[in-house]
Amino acid sequence: MSAHTSPDAPEPARTAGLPPVIDVAELRDLQGGTAQTGEESAVRLLDVRWALDGSKGHHTYLAGHLPEAVYIDLPAALAAPAQVGRGRHPLPDPEDFAGALRSAGVDESTIVVAYDDADGSQASRLVWMLRSLDQPAALLDGGLDAWDGELATDDVRPEPGSVPARPWPETAIATIDEVASGSALVIDARAPERYRGEVEPMDPRAGHVPGAINLPFSQNTDEHGRFLPPQQLRERFAAAGVEPGGEVIVYCGSGVTATHDILALERAGYEGVRLFPGSWSQWSADDTREVATGPNP
Repeated sequence: MSAHTSPDAPEPARTAGLPPVIDVAELRDLQGGTAQTGEESAVRLLDVRWALDGSKGHHTYLAGHLPEAVYIDLPAALAAPAQVGRGRHPLPDPEDFAGALRSAGVDESTIVVAYDDADGSQASRLVWMLRSLDQPAALLDGGLDAWDGELATDDVRPEPGSVPARPWPETAIATIDEVASGSALVIDARAPERYRGEVEPMDPRAGHVPGAINLPFSQNTDEHGRFLPPQQLRERFAAAGVEPGGEVIVYCGSGVTATHDILALERAGYEGVRLFPGSWSQWSADDTREVATGPNP
């Protein structure tokens, strides 16, 4: 699948004209439009705060969240259990994912706005999943820190939604063999030290996929955790060799933070970028796959 870009469309969107990243003012505009139509479920805020060490989760949501936001547990709702040959965070079964969305009050036409309290690197997983299924969804730029209103501490439990189960589209996903084929530009979204193989805190082997370039997701945002403007992102990706019309696949450690790069690429005008869901956790566990180390592809 090709990654096309249009310089005249700074923030293209695949789903209902909604850009992949919106700010608080745009969120309020969406909510205001909803209020005028009287459709309470048209916009649904989902809180996706999570940390591997357990320091973030439902308890941080209860300590303070955006009003009317529903909590979504990333490892339980946005991933299947870790599996040998599929990585640490495989995509969930479509019915399981739909069930989690229904519990959060999501219908097929619901506009989902997701956030976390970091740089969007957790909530981006949900936004990418939904947009790949053509569900209107966007990431709240700056997340919880960008919100200038009151916070709520209730545990929001909406009426169940009716969103159907939808299969994961092959056009949005790359297999390990497609990554290995060399036909696409492969982007590693992890920190430079993990890409170089100097440290590996979680996966079997250190290093990166041979031929992959390193574009850390952390460099998509400024010092305040806000996404760089589309033009600046385009310049970043173009300088790294991302070409209009080229085939692009992104991976990270386990398929979560790579979605941050995918949303940034879409914000910059690129379309058709695919995720390698198993990412480094799948590649490094397969002893038949070569591993590269150092700063070069």
